[in-house]
Amino acid sequence: MTRICQIEIDDSGLPTPTPEIEQERKVAVFDLLEDNSFTLMAREGQSAPPGPFAMRLAIRERRLCISIADEKGEGLNELILSLGPFRQVVKDYYQICGSYFDAVKRLPPSQIEAIDMARRGIHNEGARILQERLEGKAEMDIDTARRLFTLICVLHFGG
Repeated sequence: MTRICQIEIDDSGLPTPTPEIEQERKVAVFDLLEDNSFTLMAREGQSAPPGPFAMRLAIRERRLCISIADEKGEGLNELILSLGPFRQVVKDYYQICGSYFDAVKRLPPSQIEAIDMARRGIHNEGARILQERLEGKAEMDIDTARRLFTLICVLHFGG
């Protein structure tokens, strides 16, 4: 039961996302809920909560806030992360995504594939940063980290 069973994105106060960003968000949420691995670590002499977990992502005061509750909604933990370490990779990710969306409309498959490989590389870097920032607090597999990074990008878009 070490998984995320529910995810909420608190985008209140943020600009309305573009259709492309909204689509990325929907796909990431769907994929995340279909298959993920997420564990909160034990802390301060307490055992680790068993899950499954309900997660809420928000940006408050220029920080990423990850609120984690059990599936009944009882709060378990709130992880607050500086957005600083994510800024460059989010910027690079948006730039490459823009290039990818443009390429799909007008370039041959070989060039689209090259741009997509670069996009995946940047996406992997964002996932790695997320895993590092949560070290000792939570563990997740790379696919879960990738999907959560996509959702961080969606929030960062307006943050």
